[in-house]
Amino acid sequence: MNAHALLGQSINLCAVTLLVLAFAMIAQRRILTLIHLFTLQGLALVVATVLVAHLTGDHHLYFSAAITLVLKVVLIPILLHRVIDRLHVRWDVETLFNIPTTMLIGIVLVVFAFQLADPIASLSASIARGTLGIALACVLLSFLMMIVRAKAVPQVIGFLSMENGLFFAATAATSGMPMIVELGIAFDVLVGILILGVFMFQIREQFDSLDIRHLERLKDD
Repeated sequence: MNAHALLGQSINLCAVTLLVLAFAMIAQRRILTLIHLFTLQGLALVVATVLVAHLTGDHHLYFSAAITLVLKVVLIPILLHRVIDRLHVRWDVETLFNIPTTMLIGIVLVVFAFQLADPIASLSASIARGTLGIALACVLLSFLMMIVRAKAVPQVIGFLSMENGLFFAATAATSGMPMIVELGIAFDVLVGILILGVFMFQIREQFDSLDIRHLERLKDD
């Protein structure tokens, strides 16, 4: 097996790792473990981006990988750890569906993602186009996590995981986005985390809980 084929297989392995971690996140109720899984997902995304950069010679992807490493493997997990420590949140036991049902829905979404991505991937010239289905599956699984969770913190993690899937989809289909776009997205994600952190503290202060269903009281009032 030559080096080119080996790098391609390594990218596929990173893609499968992202998908397995996405499944693990929708099945996990311990919030601290969710943060660890998100960190591992960010690390897998960094490795995949570096491999695509080395394989294609697109040097701007190295900067993308560096931004992802600093933001999603270091900075955001630290912020999330501080949030759950201050809010004393450890578990999310209230979900819309039980874990087996959620996993079955997740499998259906994965099949749908592969069917949807197949004609799109055929139009791409990227070496990682075969992983586009996995990238879309990660996006749909993260969106499912946001829907079925009742607590604000897991929903924030689901949103961040969905952004990981979108970033990997862009890398798989087009070998990444222009650097100015990636910097803008990174800044938006960081600002979004800060705003959501304030939002979670306000929910906790008003309702002594992070269950977002309490917000319906504001609507009724």
